[in-house]
Amino acid sequence: MLTADGFDALREGGLEARYAIGNGLIGVRGARAATRGTRWLAPPRTYVAGLFDTSGAPSAPGEEPVSAGLVPAADWLHVRVLLDGHTLLRHPAEASGHRMTLDMQGGALFSRFRHEHRSIDGGDRLVLLVRTVRLASMADRAIGLQVIEVEVRSGNAEIEFEASFESVELGLIPDRLSNTLGEWRTHTGGHRLAIATSARLAIDAGSQPPFRSGVLRNTWRWTCRAGQKICFERMVAVVRSDVPEGDPGKTATDRLAIAAGLGTAGVMAAHRAAWAARWQCSDVEVGGDPAAQQALRFAIYHLDSAANPHDEHVSIGARALTGDGYRGHVFWDTEIYLLPFYSMTWPEAARAMLMYRYRTLDGARAKAAGMGWKGALYAWESADSGHEATPRRAVAADHTIIDILCGEQEQHISADVAYAVWQYWQATGDEAFLLEAGAEILLETARFWSSRARLEADGCSHIRGVIGPDEYHEHVDDSAFTNVMARWNIGTGIAVAALLRERWPARWASLSAKLGLAQEELAGWAGTVATIVTGLDRATGLYEQFARYNRLERIDLAEYAGRSVAMDVILGRDRIDQSQVVKQADIVALLGLLPGEFAGATGLANFRFYEPRCSHGSSLSRAMHGFVAARLGLTDLALRYFREMADIDLGDAQVGGDGGVHIAALGGLWLTAVFGFAGLSLTEDGVALDPQLPPDWTSLAFCVQWHGRVLRIRIGAADGGVDVTMRGSVCMGLRFGGTAHVLQPGQTMHFDGGTPAAGSVAGRAVSRSAGSAP
Repeated sequence: MLTADGFDALREGGLEARYAIGNGLIGVRGARAATRGTRWLAPPRTYVAGLFDTSGAPSAPGEEPVSAGLVPAADWLHVRVLLDGHTLLRHPAEASGHRMTLDMQGGALFSRFRHEHRSIDGGDRLVLLVRTVRLASMADRAIGLQVIEVEVRSGNAEIEFEASFESVELGLIPDRLSNTLGEWRTHTGGHRLAIATSARLAIDAGSQPPFRSGVLRNTWRWTCRAGQKICFERMVAVVRSDVPEGDPGKTATDRLAIAAGLGTAGVMAAHRAAWAARWQCSDVEVGGDPAAQQALRFAIYHLDSAANPHDEHVSIGARALTGDGYRGHVFWDTEIYLLPFYSMTWPEAARAMLMYRYRTLDGARAKAAGMGWKGALYAWESADSGHEATPRRAVAADHTIIDILCGEQEQHISADVAYAVWQYWQATGDEAFLLEAGAEILLETARFWSSRARLEADGCSHIRGVIGPDEYHEHVDDSAFTNVMARWNIGTGIAVAALLRERWPARWASLSAKLGLAQEELAGWAGTVATIVTGLDRATGLYEQFARYNRLERIDLAEYAGRSVAMDVILGRDRIDQSQVVKQADIVALLGLLPGEFAGATGLANFRFYEPRCSHGSSLSRAMHGFVAARLGLTDLALRYFREMADIDLGDAQVGGDGGVHIAALGGLWLTAVFGFAGLSLTEDGVALDPQLPPDWTSLAFCVQWHGRVLRIRIGAADGGVDVTMRGSVCMGLRFGGTAHVLQPGQTMHFDGGTPAAGSVAGRAVSRSAGSAP
């Protein structure tokens, strides 16, 4: 549970993001239930995944086009209450004892407040106790539910209760509006939206007809008295359609009818059961650190709220469905910081997000071809079509207009997508996905890199003029992150071609023919792998972040400790470009993704070199630093980064969350706990564990999935050891502390952490039935 009391205008926007509800189709910001409309706060927002539109055509010749962005739907939660003709609340602060509670376990937002009002006859003051709940159903993602209960404690007054939709003509084009159904379309993109609605108001359990109805609006009027109990219930069914055929209005009406048949109690029960199933798969339990426990459950709540395994046409934007930040665009955040969670706890959701990348593959091919290269170069910012959605210009902190080059130069995105595809394949063994989509993504991204890296007179292949994860430095040559990830991508493309040729020759024949991929081209890829520049200094084991990075000015970031603005604002764009200050994890990110590229102690050496140079100018940065520090055994430092990650969206001093939660940082919390402190990694025949918990954590327990099997892992068992239980029908490999074991179905394997224990010998495990005592 999360609770917020009272009203603080400075933090209201951040609270609305923090307390958002969602189900992967619908996202509703946690705006308080009682306000005076838009006078005091930004209007409430409901987002529908995939509902992208442009804000209009260019107004003048030569003006750059506006990229598609996520547009809000009509506000279906709007309620206006008049007492004796006066607004219930003139200011949010007037709500006495206002408390908002996010039930993360049940996926619902509750609120309550007390209101006092002078009654009609001047007698006893009217005292109302108001309770509300809203949810976006996890059982049927089309359904939203709102319930408002009002208890009249004393007094009487004439009440007018109006339930309506607001902003019905803002942003989208209305096609059809009636009392129970709204249909809209976007200006571009061919998207249509339908919302069917039903509303009911009961007084003392007796249903009351509205005295006035209009377009998506119903109004009730009565004279209340002490002791009355009023219950208002509203359901909506939300349907997005991306094709001209079909009838989203009818689909929404039919879905609403099914939900209405269940009733409010049935809808809530199904929703809670669906959330219980999600928590069973994804919960992480931490002993000894309540703050870390809450942070992880907050992260998992939003991660589970953001995904929809039934829609392969959408992915998760940088702020999920909790705010307007980055206009709903999808970045590399999804593949690098989110997909590990979904691949290991919710493979169906991971598959849907990767299928989104497959469905935008043609856009990636078009981008590569337009820039003179082969294969597929994914959009740095992606919306619905897969075409580049990165703005070309923006207003800088000093109010100057600057060019945004990420859309052209931040090309590592293609390797990031390929990495997520391969990680999903490793985790799931999903052959249908690999054959249908994954192999084609891997081959087309490998083809891009082979054409992008140019063999030069020095006998080496170079990739020039790019931006790595460190966006403070543009136009760089031979970014180590980009080049090493590209080499990995090409090598994996070669490997998947060999895999298809050996195991599925018919599919290889059809796919290679479709792509025009001949053996001669694959041989050329191997040449690129052998010659590409990596920036590795074999004498020191350090990677140079990009060519000539080591010649730049060294700036001691310790001298800027406590700063409240980013380093590029403090130093200016010109000086930071000529410095070694890193915006976010770059070489450290390479260490996190491809630890095999760092032999022996060179991983720690690179971390020690680059960690003090990083200014953490992105919310992603601490996530990767925390994860890598944990894997290196730097548990105190990793825990510090973990807490700083949590503070981005949960910290009391943070007021920058108006644009939505930082979903990648939330993914980073899970990544740091499970892949970091627990030391989980994927192997060819299963998983490996190398746990190193922070001293304050007495235990860590979680579930993951591998190739259809479910593993329950508990670190810090009764005797301080580790228990691993597998549910499945086929055995799998488990490596602990560098020693290989075979985990049988229905067994719990106990490890003592490497020290001899009764009934075991060092380096071996004690096996027992899953039902036996710990």
